[in-house]
Amino acid sequence: MSIDIVKEELENNIGKEVYIKYNLGRNKIEKYSATIKELYNFIFIVEIKETSELKSFMYSDIITNTIKLYYK
Repeated sequence: MSIDIVKEELENNIGKEVYIKYNLGRNKIEKYSATIKELYNFIFIVEIKETSELKSFMYSDIITNTIKLYYK
């Protein structure tokens, strides 16, 4: 999987709800329901549903399986 494919997939799902599983390492995992808000050159921004907090992730996080996105 390349960054271009990841960007295209996210671009097609802007404004849609996703479930994010974020692996922080050392058996620490965070899970969020979020909406994809914006895409930039190297990062994308999501809004967490429960808290309306904005979080940013890198496209490479998806490629390296640091985060996993599940589309609803």
